[in-house]
Parts: sequence; C-alpha cells; structure tokens
Amino acid sequence: MRPQPIPPRPGQESVWDYPRPPRLEDTSKHIQVVFNGVTIADTRCAKRVLETSHPPVYYIPPEDIKQEYLIKSPRTTFCEWKGQGAYYHLVVGDRQANDVAWYYPEPTPAFTAIKDYVAFYPAPMDACYVDGEKVEPQPGNFYGGWITSDIVGPFKGSPGSWGW
Repeated sequence: MRPQPIPPRPGQESVWDYPRPPRLEDTSKHIQVVFNGVTIADTRCAKRVLETSHPPVYYIPPEDIKQEYLIKSPRTTFCEWKGQGAYYHLVVGDRQANDVAWYYPEPTPAFTAIKDYVAFYPAPMDACYVDGEKVEPQPGNFYGGWITSDIVGPFKGSPGSWGW
C-alpha cells in the first residue's frame, strides 16, 4: 500500500513525485563528503538519481574524490536499473569503513553518465553536505539516499516501508 505523501512546501520536492524507473540528472549543488576529519569528496559537478520514495543519491565524479582513501572491495550488487555495482572501503588514518561507497563500472545504457562516479552512504561518514546543509541518511541500512530540508517523504527504508 502506498503511504500518504507529505505535501511539499514551496522550494521542496516530494520523493513521491520522483519517477520509476529512476531519472538521472546533473546538479550544480555543492556536494561534500567528510570522513575522519578529511574532506574525501568536494564537487559542484555531481549527478543525482531520483527514484520514487527515495531521497536523492548523489554520484560524484572520480576526479573530485581523493582516490588515495578508496580501496576496492570484493562486494558487488545488482541494480535492475543501473546494472552491476562495485564497492569501496574507505580508509583515512586509523579509521576504516567497509563497503561505504559504490559505483557502476559498466552501467546500463540509461546510466552511462555515472560510469565510475561514486556514491557514498552518508551514515558512516562524519558528515555529508549539500550546499552546506548536513544531510540525514535515508532510514535503514540498505539505501543510500541523502535527506535535506528541501526533500519530503515518507522515505523508503523507514519501518514498515518494505511493502511499498
């Protein structure tokens, strides 16, 4: 059963207005990822994926990420829309977080624009920012959406949402 969407106020987006299958779009918003006190990623050239019931997932171009902190993981997953995903561990100083970033080395034709771009789960990071606003992680441990004040739900991943 579809939940009751929260009506967006002016300047807000409802995740229930996002499409399925998901849409990929460019964004000029300032995206930053901080882990163990180090800014790992900093860009104004990200792409975001918008999918019904999910807050946006931001994909960052590899040239705007400090690659020396990423270690390839053996983990892979499959997305019906984007294809086979691969993962990175993140190691900065004495702190390591496993499988906290993912990318698509050979995405499906509709998502070739995010080939090798990297998305980060916000929960394990010190902070992730969109235009200076610290994001909230999408509920649950499965999804990687970034919630900001201009996005309203309810969001997939919250208790009872698996049937949506």
